[in-house]
Amino acid sequence: MTLPDLLADDARAIDTHAHQPTSEFLHDAGGQMMRDAADRFGTDLETHGYDEMVAEYEEAGVGNAVLLGWDAETNTGNPPVPNDYVAEVRDEYDDFFVGFAGVDPLKDDCAEEARRAVEDLDLSGFKFQQIAQGFDPSDPAHEELFSTIEDLGVPVVFHGGNSTLGACSPGGRGLKIKYGNPMLIDDLAAEHPDLQILIAHPAFPWEKEQLAICQQKGNVYMDLSGWMPRYIDDQVIHYAKTLLSDKVMFGTDYPMIDPGPWLEQFAELDLPEDVQRKILWENAERFLGL
Repeated sequence: MTLPDLLADDARAIDTHAHQPTSEFLHDAGGQMMRDAADRFGTDLETHGYDEMVAEYEEAGVGNAVLLGWDAETNTGNPPVPNDYVAEVRDEYDDFFVGFAGVDPLKDDCAEEARRAVEDLDLSGFKFQQIAQGFDPSDPAHEELFSTIEDLGVPVVFHGGNSTLGACSPGGRGLKIKYGNPMLIDDLAAEHPDLQILIAHPAFPWEKEQLAICQQKGNVYMDLSGWMPRYIDDQVIHYAKTLLSDKVMFGTDYPMIDPGPWLEQFAELDLPEDVQRKILWENAERFLGL
């Protein structure tokens, strides 16, 4: 069965990594560091609405997307994508979006906001972008936050690898890529075994470390977002179809990457059908509890 046939029959693919295609994320929260990334890679920051976004996904055979919150205000000075806003969008498209909160670990009330996001807003997990947020997740200073999230019983997404934010600007806008090293997540996973962790993106230049962590830590997974499939490291693809076939998930990094072209290139990998099903939705269904 080909990939188009597979998605036509089931239309259940789940994108584990999608951002808002609106000004709230692309212009307000992203600010100059997002414009740097767009300029470096020859793209624009044109916005559009959620009706168009959902229609684009449905045409590609995708049934759900994780809509990620964002709060890097302390480190960047840019406003967050408010968790209340994420919840409102989720409620309007409740058959399609799974809402994840954004919490700034450098804010004094981060643990309280994490609890509010789950208990009051009914959001389903959390997204952290350590480079933009300027923090080391293994630092004991963040123990209260991650103990709170572990107690809440919801998963977290961490950024993995380098970031295009601030690309080619003087000093990279002060952003430090060392915080994208997945080895910092390994410490957290060891100390919080009930915390379910998804490392977003093939973690260039630390793909081998990422694969080792996913293999050794039962509570750590990864997605393929942020990279078009033909550019993903061969070793990542090898592990995805063998040792880690139960732990790798589909993701785009929308609106930076659109689902249709990503899935077209994914089909070129010619993976076995059972592996395609795991990566495209079965692994995400288990991770997200859908």
